Order: sequence, then C-alpha cells, then structure tokens
Amino acid sequence: MEEITSKVTAAIALIRPFLNEDGGDVELVEVTESFEVKVRLMGSCRDCSMKQSTLKGGIEETIIKAVPEVRFVVAVED
Repeated sequence: MEEITSKVTAAIALIRPFLNEDGGDVELVEVTESFEVKVRLMGSCRDCSMKQSTLKGGIEETIIKAVPEVRFVVAVED
C-alpha cells in the first residue's frame, strides 16, 4: 500500500500547480485498502462551483492515469 500511496502523492503533485494558479489546493487524506483515494480540497477549490468537475475531470483523471489500481477519488470535508 505504501507504493500506491507514494504514486498517488506524485500524481497529486502533477495537478497541484494548476489548482494553485486559481488559489486552490488538494491534500491526500487516505488511500484505503479497496484503493479508494480520499482527498481534501482546500483554498478556492473548497467552495468553487466547479469543484466536482475539478475533482472528477482533473484530480481523479490524473491519479487514475498514473495509478491504474485506484478505483475512484472522493473529496472529504473537515
């Protein structure tokens, strides 16, 4: 699981600059045993009306492309 988590972290690093451009960010919360990735949207991403599109079309797509074992990505709230 450590290798998967490391790959997910690297994938998040690829998308982070694009989120930062708009004042947003994303934090890895957990990779579960069933390969579900939990992230926390931060900054402007947290309240953005496009956050579902960012989550699915940007973050999830990037992570799954880099780590095909991942089944899906969900955002968790504080």
